Amino acid sequence: MTDRLTIAMAQINPTVGDIDGNAERILAAREKSIGADLVVYSELVLCGYPPEDLVLKPFFQDKVEQAVGRLAEATADGGAALLIGAPWCNEGKLHNAVLLLDQGSVVAIRFKYDLPNYGVFDEKRVFASGPMPGPVNFRDVRLGVPICEDIWSPEVPECLEESGAEILVVVNGSPFESDKDDVRMQHAVARVTETGLPLIYVNQIGGQDELVFDGGSFALNADRSLAARQPGFAEDILLTEWSREADGWQCAVTERAPHPEGLAALYAAMVQGLADYVNKNGFPGVVLGLSGGIDSALSAAVAVDALGSDRVRCAMMPSPYTSQESLEDAAEVARLLGVQLDDINIGPAIEAFGTMLGPIFEDRPPDITEENIQARSRGLTLMAMSNKLGHMLLTTGNKSEMSVGYATLYGDMCGGFSVLKDVYKMDVFALCKWRNQNYPTGVLGPDGRVMPKRVITKPPSAELRPDQTDQDSLPEYDVLDDILQCLIEKEMSIAEIEAHGHDAEMIQRVWRMLDLAEYKRRQAPPGVKLTSRAFGKDRRYPITNSFRRII
Repeated sequence: MTDRLTIAMAQINPTVGDIDGNAERILAAREKSIGADLVVYSELVLCGYPPEDLVLKPFFQDKVEQAVGRLAEATADGGAALLIGAPWCNEGKLHNAVLLLDQGSVVAIRFKYDLPNYGVFDEKRVFASGPMPGPVNFRDVRLGVPICEDIWSPEVPECLEESGAEILVVVNGSPFESDKDDVRMQHAVARVTETGLPLIYVNQIGGQDELVFDGGSFALNADRSLAARQPGFAEDILLTEWSREADGWQCAVTERAPHPEGLAALYAAMVQGLADYVNKNGFPGVVLGLSGGIDSALSAAVAVDALGSDRVRCAMMPSPYTSQESLEDAAEVARLLGVQLDDINIGPAIEAFGTMLGPIFEDRPPDITEENIQARSRGLTLMAMSNKLGHMLLTTGNKSEMSVGYATLYGDMCGGFSVLKDVYKMDVFALCKWRNQNYPTGVLGPDGRVMPKRVITKPPSAELRPDQTDQDSLPEYDVLDDILQCLIEKEMSIAEIEAHGHDAEMIQRVWRMLDLAEYKRRQAPPGVKLTSRAFGKDRRYPITNSFRRII
């Protein structure tokens, strides 16, 4: 009977669709897991998570099967076995599966039972639910191997315990959102309490489109004590030592890395999301407009931290309404971050559009049309730079603005990715202050202050007309953000929001702006998901919508 096991937790960063590359990453992690009996990876690690409709391609499924064969062959050397996640066909149905590879072959396969179909998850679209799983026998140890959502309710773990499982080994693709780490731990502790079994939880890290996976893999003993914890937002291999005791299996206490929280976690997710989006898609770098305002300053700081200053290029594009303060602040941000700043005056473009459109606009006073021409002149300029240089254009709008449509289609909304898409304006202020006071682990940008104090303290302005501020068009940001969170994240009624201390007329105004801006958000680039209800897959509202007419 086996009395000791060494289990390696392999927290790696796969790329969706890179089946061969992911297989190499799996083998590289195995090589680093010296002395391990078993190496455990994350959910669907072989194809990357989430693969979405890619898994419906028969050729894709064939490539996965071939890669599984090669990985199985690698275990014929008598070394560590592999527990990997992969899509797998069985009796004409496609499953989200976990496979145990040992001694040269696939020795066990189990299928995900509980397929999530909410928020960003769409697994019922592409996978069939498997039967209730039983344990797998690994070197005389019965391992229960639920897959991610399978432990978010008691049913599967209890079935595994009743079937004789001795250790729960959970493979996960659990994306980041604020406070999600605490939720994961609560579910894991609940399953340990109910079953009396120790648990290993291995999570993916890395960015995939709008999702970011934050790792933070861990092991819990049957007494619910934390035995091991891997860092957040970093690839890591951690060996855990297990021994059979009189009352069951026990994991020896080893490394227990703290997990980022609050603003530190938000910032880390933004950096990880941008870095992987740019690098996995093969862009040499990014370009963005640097206005002298707080949103573009924060976007530039994240970009430099994610990619390094040599891969970030900025442009200041003054108009007749750009203040001297903005010119100075943009230059100072560029200096602090060490990035190239190009000065491109859009005045001639504005004059050209005025000449072109003058006959059509005759006898009509200036209005938002002329403001949008300025924004679109900047968007055109930045897109030209992106095309010529090959750099991806980074948009700089925040969630507050995108919620209420305070953005110009084909102007400041031009771009390939947004790091602030799910960041409310008040959090923008907080993140800027935090970054000036902290130097995050693993970033490529400079230590110390990365933006001038004035960028944070001056009233926000689009500077598209004389003496303009955002509050000419919007409620104060602290009020706006609170109402938006009530409407978006909490789906509260007007009466419920009123009870929060807000004026009914203001609530109705914000609700109407939120609904009317849906068509703009459909045309916005992807951005890092940070909250429980990000725009995109999380929140799907109709553009044609008469429900707003009840108010």
